[in-house]
Amino acid sequence: MLRAQGLEHFYGESHTLWELAIDVPAGACTCLMGRNGVGKTTLLKCVMGLLPVRAGEILFEGQDLVKLPAERRAPLGIGYVPQGREIFPRLTVEENLRIGLSTRGGQSRGALDPIFEMFPVLKRMLRRRGGDLSGGQQQQLAIGRALVLEPKLLILDEPTEGIQPNVVQEIGEVINRLNRERGITVLLVEQKLPFARRIADRFCVMDKGRVVANGAMNELTDDLVRQYLAV
Repeated sequence: MLRAQGLEHFYGESHTLWELAIDVPAGACTCLMGRNGVGKTTLLKCVMGLLPVRAGEILFEGQDLVKLPAERRAPLGIGYVPQGREIFPRLTVEENLRIGLSTRGGQSRGALDPIFEMFPVLKRMLRRRGGDLSGGQQQQLAIGRALVLEPKLLILDEPTEGIQPNVVQEIGEVINRLNRERGITVLLVEQKLPFARRIADRFCVMDKGRVVANGAMNELTDDLVRQYLAV
């Protein structure tokens, strides 16, 4: 579904992605892994058009995203939950969600019902400002905002970061449900190895701007963990 090939990115003179190649199969939950600073978030931002690509291609269902401006990528069916959530803190929960609906091009009655069914707390807090929510509630709001697009591909950048354990469990269950019951392809950046093993069926390890290993999650060996993931 999503494939990058020969991807090159620079921050000024700093070379951050080196001929990177990654393949995210349709229907899979793929976990992008690696130590801090290896280029995981940079890759996701390149996919979403938030950072420029110096060379290479990014294909989504065969269409080259590199040629498209950022605002035309989400409507293709890509939901993005950035690191740090980036909700609108002064807008209410409902307003945050309806901004996502406007990207989809519709404000139909009942369009938010599937989000409330998945995250009941958001329905109870519709009039509360996003900035007044807890970290876990903000993360649920960020995921809900991406889901109103009805994405084919959901990209999540460290969705468990700074979240209390009970909400981490809930978010994991939601990701599983979206992937396995609704067939949404998932690309997940995650540092917590137990969470990644439980949620994802494939892994992709990055180091120094390159993909150095990938495969089925049961092929993620202790040697790979020690070499590329252990702190």
